[in-house]
Amino acid sequence: MLTERQLLILQVIIDDFIETAQPVGSRSIAKKESIHYSSATIRNEMADLEDLGYLEKTHSSSGRIPSERGYRYYVDHLVSPEQTTGNIQIIRNIMQDGLLEFEQIVQSSAEILSRITNYTSIILGPEVFETKLKQLQIISLTGNTAVAILVTNTGHVEHRSFSVPEAINPSDLEKMVNILNDRLYGVPIFKLHERLNTEIINLMNKYVTDFETTYDYLKAVFFSENPVKLYFGGKTNLLMQPEFNDINKVRSFYSMIEEEDEIANLLKGASDGVKVTIGHENKVDAIKDCSLITATYEMNEEQMGTIALLGPTRMEYKKVINLLDALSNEMSDVLYKYYQDNE
Repeated sequence: MLTERQLLILQVIIDDFIETAQPVGSRSIAKKESIHYSSATIRNEMADLEDLGYLEKTHSSSGRIPSERGYRYYVDHLVSPEQTTGNIQIIRNIMQDGLLEFEQIVQSSAEILSRITNYTSIILGPEVFETKLKQLQIISLTGNTAVAILVTNTGHVEHRSFSVPEAINPSDLEKMVNILNDRLYGVPIFKLHERLNTEIINLMNKYVTDFETTYDYLKAVFFSENPVKLYFGGKTNLLMQPEFNDINKVRSFYSMIEEEDEIANLLKGASDGVKVTIGHENKVDAIKDCSLITATYEMNEEQMGTIALLGPTRMEYKKVINLLDALSNEMSDVLYKYYQDNE
């Protein structure tokens, strides 16, 4: 157990280092209004905290910086969450400002969260296993170009432009889309290929003239990508942090960010509530110099996603923990209403 004096000094050191990114010395601590100990007493306590593994001494300064164990203790025992009413009101206003689609709501939340915190925000949509097809649509743009639109029950919208080959009859495309909407409505996304390759093939073969050409093309247009996405905000924010002046760290981090499957697996299965993993507690090597804070949100009783903030271990935990907790509750409320309205 740490003494009351050690707890106070540890908290002051971590708060100062979070703010300045500079090692903290005994003289600067002694000048604090909340500290009533001599520099010599503070130095002794700092040495004890270092021996206990809560602080580390840098080579370039006589000051100390928090260790990962120090941050862990700080998060678990010393953080008193700050009020973030103003920041949450900003997010609430964006969510309610005429945004109609799930994707718009989540992407805007990711972007504003990164701006408020100056960290990288990542939001994972509901699991693919829980996402169902709501509608397919093809809209002609010109004589040989069109837009394919796929909508899920979560409100996620995929759209992509494509060229229509001369060999494909537009009326065949229309017939096939109508069949797909009739037979695939409410089917989980991960089961679409299975359903396409069974009963629907025979039905299409019966009503569509050039069945094979049209069928293969339509599959490539609509079902070549997974409609569940990650939503990022502030991908470059870590470049502003002094801890990431090392080009190798930056390269490793951004290589990982480009691997969306790895990020999704990192966020899947996040536990309820706010979870903080610090430094080497993270399983992925590229973020072992980072802290990852996650919180879950819900669209209904079954569909769940994850909000995450990624930043240096010198993260503003007081601000961020409460912000993510409040944002997850706000997103759950807004998205639940959206889900009900779009059932």
